[in-house]
Amino acid sequence: MAGVTAAMVKDLRERTGAGMMDCKVALAETGGDMEAAVDWLRKKGLAKAAKKSGRTASEGLVAVAVEAAGAGAKGVVVEVNSETDFVARNEVFQKMVSEVARAALATDGTVEAVRAASYPGGAKTVEEHIAEMVGQIGENMTLRRAAGLAVEEGVIASYIHGQANEGLGRIGVLVGLKSSGDEDKLAALGRQLAMHVAAARPLAARVEELDPAVVERERAVLAEQARGSGKPEEIIAKMVEGRLRKFYEESVLLEQIFVVDGETRVAKVIENAVKDVGAPVELAGFVRLELGEGVEKADEEE
Repeated sequence: MAGVTAAMVKDLRERTGAGMMDCKVALAETGGDMEAAVDWLRKKGLAKAAKKSGRTASEGLVAVAVEAAGAGAKGVVVEVNSETDFVARNEVFQKMVSEVARAALATDGTVEAVRAASYPGGAKTVEEHIAEMVGQIGENMTLRRAAGLAVEEGVIASYIHGQANEGLGRIGVLVGLKSSGDEDKLAALGRQLAMHVAAARPLAARVEELDPAVVERERAVLAEQARGSGKPEEIIAKMVEGRLRKFYEESVLLEQIFVVDGETRVAKVIENAVKDVGAPVELAGFVRLELGEGVEKADEEE
């Protein structure tokens, strides 16, 4: 195992809020495994609930593109990385990212399909055009992620946070609403929900859609914490279930408190919208991409 570096300690400290020495011990105890170290600190009561660090580890832009409402509404969000923020502010790069999002609308939204799609106005694929632009701009660039969302009837609403230009920024969100109701009112609701998703960072739309591995990891941490109370296992089991409900309220979109009013559950907000929209409304899903999410910066000590 490689030694525990100062950069690793700093990263763990930023993610958990734990003290420097506690972070060093946690990394040593877990062989330098960052995720295991987060859990170790939580079990010891030295860290808050594990949430991905919001710090951006890569430059570039996220772009959204949406096509129509009503029958066959669809949207896509793409992330194109560059080495520096300087290039991300370049008008040529921004135009390219917008065109990549436009090309993505003709695909199923997967990154492989977007790379193979025809780049607008030329004979090259998206991947080939980006490779050509690397030579022109003089900096490495890559289409890292893409995702799509569609509804047969209703709207796909979008929101960009940290906007650099029209449809371009650091966080891109799509929200799909199924309904035969008033499209303008649906779009307004969808945009508010997209703004909520950008701020609240839900992991899934519904409890049953959460990754089972994430739930089990959370259950294991909560159980270890609860055992510190010295209570019998049957009481601990009830404590864990109660705390899991709190986890769902923080991590599941329909269970979260709507950031716009600070008091109503999102599920209730959608239910209440039925009267205004004039027809039943169902959350079809959401997509949230944040620039650099899940990419670690190179260790400066290496």
